[in-house]
Amino acid sequence: MVIKMNIEFNKSYSNYNYFLAENNLSIGDTVDVKTKETQYVGILMNRYESYDKNHIVLKLKNGYNIGIQIAKIQSIKKSDNLLKSGFQNKSFISNVSENLTLNQELPKVMLLSTGGTIASKIDYRTGAVTGLLSASDLYTSVPELKNYASVDTEVILNEYSENIEPFHWTLITNKIAEKINQNQYSGIIVSHGTDTMSYTAAALSFSLTNLPIPIILVGSQKSSDRPSSDAPTNLVGAITLATRLDYSGVFVSMHENLSDDVIACHLGTRVRKNHTSKRGAFESIDVSPIALVKDHEIQIKDFQSDFILNKRITDHGLQKNKLIAKPNFDPHVFLLKFYPGLDPKIIDNIQLLGYKILIIEGTGLGHVNKKFISHLKKSIDSGILVFMTSQCIWGKTRLTVYDTGRDLLSIGVIPLSNMLSETAVVKAMWLLANTEFKNIKTLMNVNYFNEISNITSIC
Repeated sequence: MVIKMNIEFNKSYSNYNYFLAENNLSIGDTVDVKTKETQYVGILMNRYESYDKNHIVLKLKNGYNIGIQIAKIQSIKKSDNLLKSGFQNKSFISNVSENLTLNQELPKVMLLSTGGTIASKIDYRTGAVTGLLSASDLYTSVPELKNYASVDTEVILNEYSENIEPFHWTLITNKIAEKINQNQYSGIIVSHGTDTMSYTAAALSFSLTNLPIPIILVGSQKSSDRPSSDAPTNLVGAITLATRLDYSGVFVSMHENLSDDVIACHLGTRVRKNHTSKRGAFESIDVSPIALVKDHEIQIKDFQSDFILNKRITDHGLQKNKLIAKPNFDPHVFLLKFYPGLDPKIIDNIQLLGYKILIIEGTGLGHVNKKFISHLKKSIDSGILVFMTSQCIWGKTRLTVYDTGRDLLSIGVIPLSNMLSETAVVKAMWLLANTEFKNIKTLMNVNYFNEISNITSIC
């Protein structure tokens, strides 16, 4: 149906929802839109920016979104030139359902939202980024997801990742365990802010044992409603991994580089955000990504043999070991980055603040100024456990090479090989909440979920 616009039409159709309903249009339809100036063909998207009701949003074939003022539209119709779409939003005029299962023949995936940039929108009146998207909004913003999985959605929390705390990890763990025990999902996706996503990935790696399916954390560097957002391709990559990756476990799905062509799948305990804003910000440390997603196909990498991965369970009746969730974390772990000029007396205050474990990011192989030795010994003698990681991105701590390292060993500082400092902090919090304190000294160097590697460097 083609609608010719006139003045009265422009007045009555200034309301976005009414405009769609009267024209028998749904989110995900491919439409042909004519204005006085030009003509567009694109996928009809939900309207996000400031919830403006006076515009429609189209996703063009090149992937960019444009807004068109309703008052300027002369005609609109569903197009025969179908773009990749087909999303059906049956409840758009009322409330978007949090259960968006679309095709029972496709693999079923649970999308859990925790907030972050991927769940944010731009308010173009202020220029600010605000956290307003729900899990169902994420699905709505990427209609092509419909082609790869039947997706259920649920919001756990709505926080930028800098606001995530250990008790949030407990909430996420419990929710994932609940969904897994329903025995209906091929995979679970957790949308998350990128700044602390590696911490959450490590936390879920430790808190969930005997996972039968992959848990994929995904984020974006630009909010989902921005034309150049990396959210759609990251989400498609995450869906692909959640439904088709042969391995179970916790992984991070983000762009491998600046291109939209390849999404990398990183181990949850061996990934770090190494750039503030570029698409390929996440890198696997001392190991290759487990897999790459290109053209919706998974390419398994020749990762190092000392990393152990479990096969996904396709038939839950065949699962020998039941999922074990140990969701609790004790935050009394202090991470200290040594730098020249740091006053060693800061060590004396750690116990006074109630901390039980100190993780040090030392220089190089794991060093601190010699002035710290006596202060560290005093803390260790008082019962604090002290572990050493390195500020270097690649390689291992090794306290046997130089005098400073040997002095640290002699007073009881424990090196953590090539465990990432953020992973070490999370692991210490998890052990502190789930085991006897006397055992932590040994257990920190037990390799649970690939947090320790024999690889010196692959860089």
